[in-house]
Amino acid sequence: MTYGQIMTPVTYDLDAIRTVFPAWSVFRSDAGAFYATRRGETLTDQQIDAGLQRTVCADGLANFVRLLQEQEGLR
Repeated sequence: MTYGQIMTPVTYDLDAIRTVFPAWSVFRSDAGAFYATRRGETLTDQQIDAGLQRTVCADGLANFVRLLQEQEGLR
């Protein structure tokens, strides 16, 4: 990049993701990874054995949304 060029940041809308997945607390780490943790829900051993996770994370937004969709589909 040369002087004077402006980098366009990659945009994402965490509020939109929070709206679609209200049962999850969603945030992005300082390192850029996306995280979601279930709100106020304790998972049983049977649920964990069935593939439910308390927290999910991904480096990319598309993979992050896919993980949340998969978790919701396991319910």
